[in-house]
Amino acid sequence: MVAPELIKAAQSGDRDALITLLREIENHVYRTAYYILGNEQDAMDAAQEALIRIYTKINSYEEKAQFKTWVQRIVTNLCIDKFRRSKPTVSIDEHELNFTANKTVEDEVMSAYIAQDIKEAIDKLPEHHRSVVVLRYLQDFSYNEIAESLDLPINTVKSYLFRARQQLQTLLQDYKKTKSDAIRG
Repeated sequence: MVAPELIKAAQSGDRDALITLLREIENHVYRTAYYILGNEQDAMDAAQEALIRIYTKINSYEEKAQFKTWVQRIVTNLCIDKFRRSKPTVSIDEHELNFTANKTVEDEVMSAYIAQDIKEAIDKLPEHHRSVVVLRYLQDFSYNEIAESLDLPINTVKSYLFRARQQLQTLLQDYKKTKSDAIRG
């Protein structure tokens, strides 16, 4: 994710290195915040707060942990705190359609609807299940990295993921049935 030399330079007070480091991680931070919180404005606020926290605490980072897990721990904890304080809302206009020569307009619209429905299903998960799903499937973290980021035992991470997948399967089966009934109807 980020070169160790860049981290060391940022820790030693190199302002340009710190700014470069923050720019390299900002998309990952925002994406995690967005999928945990469920709306763009809250995600932008949380991402900004996380980047400020990373900026001010860069010297507390130790190489015992991977940098990306340290960053994800910060953003995830901020999002969980923010989520606990307010119920998330879902914005419907969050998908920009990206038309390609291989896809029809209908395919793109259907993809946007499916992505929105999956996001809404993820939003319905309890916060601890949502966090592990976001880190595993959207940030591509290993079980060990998730455990380290969330300060959980690895078996708890596996259990949360198992339960989250079951819940998502149930939620999306209902979605599948509802959509097929609507198409037939």
